[in-house]
Amino acid sequence: MGNRPEELKRLLDSVAAQAGDPVQVVVVGNGAALPDLPEGVRTMELPENLGIPGGRNAGIEAFGPGGTDVDVLLFLDDDGDLPGRDVGELVREAFAADDRLGIVSFRIADPETGATQRRHVPRLRASDPMRSSPVTTFLGGANAVRTAVFAEVGGLPDSFFYAHEETDLAWRALDAGWGIEYRADLVLHHPTTSPARHALYHRLVARNRVWLARRNLPLPLIPLYLGTWLLLTLLRRPSGSALRAWAGGFVEGWRTPCGPRRPMRWRTVWRLTRLGRPPVI
Repeated sequence: MGNRPEELKRLLDSVAAQAGDPVQVVVVGNGAALPDLPEGVRTMELPENLGIPGGRNAGIEAFGPGGTDVDVLLFLDDDGDLPGRDVGELVREAFAADDRLGIVSFRIADPETGATQRRHVPRLRASDPMRSSPVTTFLGGANAVRTAVFAEVGGLPDSFFYAHEETDLAWRALDAGWGIEYRADLVLHHPTTSPARHALYHRLVARNRVWLARRNLPLPLIPLYLGTWLLLTLLRRPSGSALRAWAGGFVEGWRTPCGPRRPMRWRTVWRLTRLGRPPVI
C-alpha cells in the first residue's frame, strides 16, 4: 500500500536471506508509488487500488501468464517478515514430496509475543496453532500456491476486493482434487491486528460471504451456510453501526452479480466435512 517502507525493507531482507536457490521477488504497488527497492526486485505499480485479490493477481502475471515461469508462488504481506532462513527450502520440499499439494498456509506469529491469533489458524479446531494439518482454506498474506492450481481453476476473484477471496480459491482447488496444508513450522512474523480496522470490513465480509456461497455451493447448502453465519454474527453482538454495515453488505451480496457460478461436487462437500469443516460454517 506504499505506507510501510521500513516494514517492506525488513520483509525483503528476510526473503533475500533464505537458504538455497534465490527467491525471485516482485513488489506490487496497489495504487501506490513504490519506494526505492533492492537491486533485482521486480516492481509493478498499478494505477489504482485493485484490492487484495486484484493486486495479487497482477503480481502473478509478473512471472509469466498465470505465473507459469515458476512452479510455486509465495504471497507475503508487506508488514511481515520471515524469521527463519529455511522457509524457502521447506516450501520446496513440501511441494516436491506431494504432487497433489496445491496450497500451503503459513503460521502467522506476533514478533513480540510469538502468539498466533485464533483467526490465523485456518480450521475450526484452532486452539493449538503449533499443530500442522490438512485444511480447507488458507491465509492470504502468508502462503504458497502451486502455479498449476491457477492454471486449472483460475486466480483469485478480483471483484471481492477484500475478504473471503482465499476461501473462494481454496474451494475451487479442493474441488479440482488439490490438497491444502497448514504448516506450523513455516512462520511469518506479523504484528497482532484486528481485521475490523479496515473501514469497509463489515460490509465486504458480509457481501463476499454471500458471493462465496452463490458461486461455489450446491443450491441446498446456500441457505444453511448463510443462515449459520447470520446467526454467528448476531451472537457476536456487533455494535449498531457494524451490524448495519454487515446487513447492507448481506443485501448487496444478493442484489449484485457474484461472477460465474461453478458449484462444487457433492464429493467435495464430503471431503470438506471429513477435513473438519463442512461448508455450512
